[in-house]
Order: sequence, then C-alpha cells, then structure tokens
Amino acid sequence: MPGKLQPDVLRESVLNFAGAMRNDLLVGGGIGEDAALIRVHDGILVAASDPVTGATRNAGRLLVHINANDIACKGGDPSWLIVTLIVPGSMGAAFIHDIMREIHETCAEMGIAIAGGHTELTDRYAQPVISGTMLGMTHHELSAKRIHAGDVILVTGHCGLEGMSIIANDRPDIFAGIFTPEEMNVIRSWGKEFSVVKPAKILRDYAVYMHDPTEGGLNGALYEMQEGSGLGIEIFRDKIPVSPLTLRASRELGFEPCNLISSGMLAAVIPADRVSNAREALTHEGISSGIVGRFIDGGKSSFSANEELWKILSL
Repeated sequence: MPGKLQPDVLRESVLNFAGAMRNDLLVGGGIGEDAALIRVHDGILVAASDPVTGATRNAGRLLVHINANDIACKGGDPSWLIVTLIVPGSMGAAFIHDIMREIHETCAEMGIAIAGGHTELTDRYAQPVISGTMLGMTHHELSAKRIHAGDVILVTGHCGLEGMSIIANDRPDIFAGIFTPEEMNVIRSWGKEFSVVKPAKILRDYAVYMHDPTEGGLNGALYEMQEGSGLGIEIFRDKIPVSPLTLRASRELGFEPCNLISSGMLAAVIPADRVSNAREALTHEGISSGIVGRFIDGGKSSFSANEELWKILSL
C-alpha cells in the first residue's frame, strides 16, 4: 500500500540502521519525530527532510511549508533549505524554472535561504521527484520521550485541509457535483494555510512535543505519538475540528477525514497546568485551538495510520 511504512517495518528496515553512535545527536530518527536535534557549539541544530508526493500544482510552495513545519514542530526557526529536483526530460527546464521560482518566492516570504541542492533531468521517472532538507536553530529539546500521562493534546487548524486542497487543485473532477464553484475556491484557498510556523513558535515555550499531521492525517499523528511515547491516548472525537466541506466530501466519497493528509494542522502535547496559558497566547494572536485528547497509562487506543488521499485520487 502506498504511503508511510508501518511502524514495525520502519523499525526493522530503516530505524535499525542508524550509523555511528554520536553524543551530539540528541534526537535522531524515530516514530513520531518530525526532525533531528543535533548539539552544536552555540545551540541545537534542527534538521528535517520531506518530499512532495501527492501534489503537482503549488508543489514548490508546499515543499517549503512541509519542511519548515517539521523544523517548527521541534521548536526551531526554519532558516536554510536544500532542494533536490529529479525531473522527467519531457517536462524540461521550464518546469524546473517554474518550481524553483515558486520555492524562491515562498522562502523569501519566510526568511529562508536556499542553501543548495541537486537538480537533474532524467528518463527514469514519469513524475518529478521533489524533495527538500530544511535546517534551523533552537534552544528547545522537544521529543515524544518527554510526554507523560496527563499531558493534553491541543490542535490548531482542521483535519484534511491539505488533502482537500490538493484534490481541488489537481483533480477537481473528483469534487464535481459535490461543491459549488464558490466552495471549490474556498477549498483551493486552504493552500495558503499549510504553515504551522506561527502557532508552533507560540507553543514551543509550553509544549513538551509537537507534531505536524501529514500523511495519515490526525489519526496517523496520534498513532505515531502513542508509539513514540509508549502511552495510550484518550481521544475526544467530538472535539476534533473538521470543516463542514470536508465532512460533506467524506460522506460522498467514503473516506475518513482524520486520515487525510493535513499539513497546516498542528498537534501539540502540553502539560495540563500550562494549557490555559498556551491557549490564551494563541487567542491573542487570533489562532483558534481545541483540546482533542490526553495521554493515559495503560492500553493503547486503535488509530489507523493509512492515508486516504491515494484512494481518493484513484477514483
């Protein structure tokens, strides 16, 4: 099945092969860990790498945001981006020019320098490979290992906003007869909401851990948070934010909104005694938030990590 590897496969085939042991690697590869933390002489370097796999339109902008989000979820400030583009020869240099211009414009808006990368044309692939590595600095050590029973899960954004936007932009035929032209424009506009840098910057002083629900959506993120913390989660399903438009599409097309890719949604784990102050800080900046669960000792809840976007795009 396309998408992220299941945790048991990930452990056996990827995480078991971690190279040399180094004391300056504070947080390395792990389930639920969005980025690595590396001790350097004047702080902590945050490093993350992510590709764009489901989108074509606005792929350059999305590439910057998904990688910046991973840095922000570790409490860092996204600062440097390395870009890898492997492009089918049939798409040519014109495609490279257009996507690099989009990456440049997005990075310039966010104060991120493009530090280098690799670009080539190839006849080996039918679709472009678009990947980025983002770097930034932090003084926080956020990790799933810091989560304790009683900690609360706070979210911003809403489930499936990235997946819905990708479909509306790349495969509008799938939504034919479900939405009006005005509603389609609303969904397409969600592409401007993929960044969680602002709320993450606010919450990093309150949280012990933050996560960006990408593939697998919120349910996938909850699954990874359980695996990473070793704890169970009591989920408050009626508190999970889902747009009425996403709910309508899910009923018509038969998918689970909480398993739809959700860049732009932020899940932060915060000790109970800090939650009120954290939400007040968000509200002060005009950012809405909700409490969707808490960590508990004992058995683990059942969350599916399967991504719904691939099923929808195959319709």
